Amino acid sequence: MAFWLLSIVWVLQTTFFIVRMIELDRLPLITPFEGLFFYAWLVVTLSLAINWFFRVDFLVLFTNVIGFSMMAFSLFTPDGDVPDSLSALLASELLIIHISFILLSYAAFTFSFACQMMYAIQHQMLKRKIWGKRLLRFGALSKLDVFSFIAIIIAWPFLLIGLILGFIWAHSQLDFVPLLDAKVISSLIVLLIYAVYIYQRVVKLVRGYNMALLGIAGFLILLINYFLSGQYSTFHIWY
Repeated sequence: MAFWLLSIVWVLQTTFFIVRMIELDRLPLITPFEGLFFYAWLVVTLSLAINWFFRVDFLVLFTNVIGFSMMAFSLFTPDGDVPDSLSALLASELLIIHISFILLSYAAFTFSFACQMMYAIQHQMLKRKIWGKRLLRFGALSKLDVFSFIAIIIAWPFLLIGLILGFIWAHSQLDFVPLLDAKVISSLIVLLIYAVYIYQRVVKLVRGYNMALLGIAGFLILLINYFLSGQYSTFHIWY
């Protein structure tokens, strides 16, 4: 029943997205509201895929809590129109692809964060010898570790390519690359943290609780990058 209720939510989100795209005659990704809405839609889509293929109940729960939090937050974000003088510039295909890649990476990082939170909670429950049916619904620690790693391996190239496309767009349209912009700097920090995670996981063969904590820290920095750095950015005015 929960799966089909979530499916109805996905259909409503998709319908709204398509209607808005037709009304605006562009992909609705430019404004803060549109970005958050698309992010939430990606997370819900990912949750449906997880539930369909893997049947990890609490993983779907954790992922959806984040997704619906994004949806709730999007209701309070500004949805003003882009100024007419810049509308053509901001709606270019390269910028849309840049934003899409960034948000796709965020969705995958969100899935990884959910796995890492479940890993950390289950680790503490096992350490304190807290047994029960809830423990079984978390899934195996090894499976959560593999899921989080795969998600990061997918997300990291998307974030890297998204940043590179953003630099190319800025250089071609504005004749400069905003390397000192607050959001660019924080995005590079996120990229670096997850690069350390991948290095530790692949080269050093590090596993376990500390790696889960590193991934959680990386996602918290990502949230700061998404919600706070834009307030101090001179370049990402709308996003």
